[in-house]
Amino acid sequence: MNSPSYRDAIFSTPLDRVARFSFDEQVVACFPDMIRRSVPGYGQILGMLGVLAQRHLRHGAHVYDLGCSLGAAGLALAAHLPAEAFRYSGVDLSPAMVERARQTFAAECPQHAMNVIEGDIRSLDYETSGMVMLNFTLQFLPPEDRDALIKRLYDCLEPGGVLILSEKVVDPDERDNAWRVERYHDFKRANGYSELEISQKRTALENVLVPDTLEAHHTRLTSCGFSRSLTWFQYLNFASLIAFKEA
Repeated sequence: MNSPSYRDAIFSTPLDRVARFSFDEQVVACFPDMIRRSVPGYGQILGMLGVLAQRHLRHGAHVYDLGCSLGAAGLALAAHLPAEAFRYSGVDLSPAMVERARQTFAAECPQHAMNVIEGDIRSLDYETSGMVMLNFTLQFLPPEDRDALIKRLYDCLEPGGVLILSEKVVDPDERDNAWRVERYHDFKRANGYSELEISQKRTALENVLVPDTLEAHHTRLTSCGFSRSLTWFQYLNFASLIAFKEA
């Protein structure tokens, strides 16, 4: 039985001091509602992960889901692929996320090989994989650690493997970036967030979530060895990329 999910009201009351955002028990309890109302296009990205796996994943290959949170990406794959089609390893640094993800997989797709590991994706001993998913995770790492991680992920991919990278991005043009940010706040207002919630959440994420430009992502992917990468989805200042390792 899955644990209940609650409405995100973490920043709904005035706080004397807004703490740095962290994926603690309070966030885990409302995470599905939080990400649905805070990340434009999240449902569309999830819906395509299984489709992309059907197209690009070798039958029986291993899949990593880094920063797996509650395992939504793993469930998306399990919904599209039979149990023998892949082996899944979700990795998250939050013990609360890991425990909930394990419970979810046991309840929702018990026939699939779904493993969840508590650990730091920067120091993980990676095994050869056909697909790596990095959904809204790289942005929480210090910028100086990002190149080394992407290079490690390139190295662990088998020839013909793919990396799915979804991120909040920043536009290099200040005026265009301001427009995207303003429309993103409109998106959150339309989903029921108050001005107080929007302001306090932004403060909590300052220097915790540090976005790159799309160009910086593509440049990094190329420099780490990927033969090709493209932006397959974008909604305001949220995007998803796919990078290919040459077969």
